[in-house]
Amino acid sequence: MRTLVCIKAVPSSTEVKMDPVTNTIIRDGKQSVVNPFDQAALEEAICIKEQLGGSIIVLSMGIPATEGLLRDCLSRGADRGILLSDRAFAGADTLATSYALSCALEQLRTANEFPSLIICGKMAVDGDTAQIGPELATTLGIPSIVNVEKVLAVSEEEITVRRITDLGREIVSCKLPALITVTKDIRIPRMPSIAGVRFGETGPVEVFGAQGVGADATRCGLNGSPTQVVRSFTPERTHEAITIEGTSSEQAAQLIDVLGGFGL
Repeated sequence: MRTLVCIKAVPSSTEVKMDPVTNTIIRDGKQSVVNPFDQAALEEAICIKEQLGGSIIVLSMGIPATEGLLRDCLSRGADRGILLSDRAFAGADTLATSYALSCALEQLRTANEFPSLIICGKMAVDGDTAQIGPELATTLGIPSIVNVEKVLAVSEEEITVRRITDLGREIVSCKLPALITVTKDIRIPRMPSIAGVRFGETGPVEVFGAQGVGADATRCGLNGSPTQVVRSFTPERTHEAITIEGTSSEQAAQLIDVLGGFGL
């Protein structure tokens, strides 16, 4: 059973710097962590590996420093890492990102290493779009099940899950290969063992550029992104207080005037 987990590096705090030209997050790798939803996805993959055997590939697109996060994934139970790192990928929206990831997966398909199951976190905490998983599945031509809170059964041919919907919960079965996106609470990530840490330091992590995965440069990065951030800003907050004095009737009249100024 070959499983692939998509990993994204996200800021470790809410204090992020924005590029004033591209209006995208400046990612220097100094304060980045694995997206919490992806950590849960990796733990689910590890549990499946413990049940059925096989291997786990972790795949990410990011700056060179992202390799360190992939090595952390190796220390926790993944077997191999693939990093897409190229200036051509910079500024990618979800469509351009899913295209680049699909190119890497098509390379695996050509090498007869295509995964039976792809697991993605439901969303990234720095974007909250929840689009990568479904877009990637559509590009690859495989079915997807989103918002999975529990894997009920899995074999090399089929997976059965419980997922959350707007109307409640559903039990869904699907033939493999397929892609699922999971909630953050599906699993609690384990800590790496000493042997795992040692493997993480030396385990295989391959780094590819756009040409290395056969990606069309016009579909990558800002050039391949139909959606772009036009403006980003931090809302201004004031702490102004208004004191209302006078008799009860005078205070009531003043309060009405104040609320009227807020359009209430």
